[in-house]
Amino acid sequence: MARATLAHLLHDVGIAAWFGGTLANAVALNKAASSADTAGSTGAVANEGWDRWTPVNAAAIGVHLAGAAALLKNDYGRMKTQDGVATMAVAKTTLTAAALAVTGYSRLLGQTISREGSVPAADGTTPTASTPPHVAAAQKKLQALQWVVPALTGGIVAVSAYASEQFRPEEVTKGVLSRVIG
Repeated sequence: MARATLAHLLHDVGIAAWFGGTLANAVALNKAASSADTAGSTGAVANEGWDRWTPVNAAAIGVHLAGAAALLKNDYGRMKTQDGVATMAVAKTTLTAAALAVTGYSRLLGQTISREGSVPAADGTTPTASTPPHVAAAQKKLQALQWVVPALTGGIVAVSAYASEQFRPEEVTKGVLSRVIG
């Protein structure tokens, strides 16, 4: 398998899992936890789900970053010769850095909640009146952040689709001519 093909595979599989898993958990797990028998069980179910997802998500992120780094190295020459490639690479890198930061911060908030175990909650990100204040604060932040990670990683998917179009021979020719002609 060619090095660039392997890089694309790692990049794409990693971002697909990172995007899809966080979106599924935001859409389904956090709300489904409210089906537990008690408010305390609701928190425990959400915590268990997110704690199980964390190592898979970490692996997906690692796979994506390995592929992204290899693609960046592979495309370095194109960045200098083909107009638009460097801008795309900066956009993708910026989105990736933001997604990593939000994912990391969300995990720290999730650990605050998870350490409490069977914390009372209405669902995975909605506290009840009996939720400890520091856990309620973390849940309220996660209510918004649970949507930010899929938005950022979805942006990476969109930019990656655009980047794939830049590989088409006619796009390479236009990009090189644009760079040369100015």
